[in-house]
Amino acid sequence: MRICIATGIYPPATSGPAQYAAALEAEFGARGHHVSVVTYGRLERALPAAARHFLYFLRVASRIAPADFVVALDTFSVGWPATVAAKIFGRKIILRTGGDFLYEQFVERTGESILLSKFYLEPRAFSRKEKIIFALTRWTLRNVSALIFSTEWQRDIFLQPYNLAAQKIFIVENRFDKKICDKPMVTKNFIFATRDIVYKNISAFKKAFAAAQEIKPEISLETCHILSHDALMKKIETCYAVVMPSLGEVSPHVILDAIRCNKPFILTRESGFAEKLKNVGVLCDPLSIDDMTAKILWLVDDVNYARVRAQVRSYDFTHSWGQIADELLIIVRKI
Repeated sequence: MRICIATGIYPPATSGPAQYAAALEAEFGARGHHVSVVTYGRLERALPAAARHFLYFLRVASRIAPADFVVALDTFSVGWPATVAAKIFGRKIILRTGGDFLYEQFVERTGESILLSKFYLEPRAFSRKEKIIFALTRWTLRNVSALIFSTEWQRDIFLQPYNLAAQKIFIVENRFDKKICDKPMVTKNFIFATRDIVYKNISAFKKAFAAAQEIKPEISLETCHILSHDALMKKIETCYAVVMPSLGEVSPHVILDAIRCNKPFILTRESGFAEKLKNVGVLCDPLSIDDMTAKILWLVDDVNYARVRAQVRSYDFTHSWGQIADELLIIVRKI
């Protein structure tokens, strides 16, 4: 088949959609399919939003026209223009939701510490831009051939506000790779690999870490904003622990990378992984500086650290990129 992958970001970027796009490209190609990837270039990124989307639409439409189906890897930046093009040319389109662009935009603009699970439960004073994002996202989610969530947690958040059709919804879990190393830590350093945006809760976690550091001065925090995935993995391999204390995380790849390297982690309890990994790592309340401080100090204790590392080492669930590609191909045949 001829497959078009629409993604806003691609390696060497480290984010989930970048890894997802490259992995699907390789897996579909290995199965004999012809794959084209359309991502945002420098020109699109330099343009205002409307012009950026229009230019991307023109580029992705030329790849969708001859394709058998499309995989879009976000709900708005590429999801909307790719869905419009797919409708025009009568092509099947699978959309994987990833995060929540509207939520990210609202929290970034207002600076409010709103949990993702609470975001749609009460009316919000959306800006004109956010109202447009909501309307276009709702149209997109309701007009794709299939809608993929990586967790039931996010699916349940989206169902009511976007009035989604249950028969179009599928759960395809994120990738859980086999273990790749088990190196000892060099120092008691915590890795926080994230974008520098409000909902990632960076400021609050730094306050929590500073409070813990007053009691345990030997610990350190390294916040990584711009780093290739290979460089990040080298840091994780020898770090003490990985942290992701966001106000909302669906299925964060960096936590999966920590597990691959047998590293303990502190994860926000506001996550699609919270239930699955509650007995593997440490969960924290992202709205409580005291709780985050307490969880840092708890993990620094040698006995607790050894216990958590043993839990991570014994966690052997796998869900490969190959399995994900096969699941998507099965969905294509169903729709």
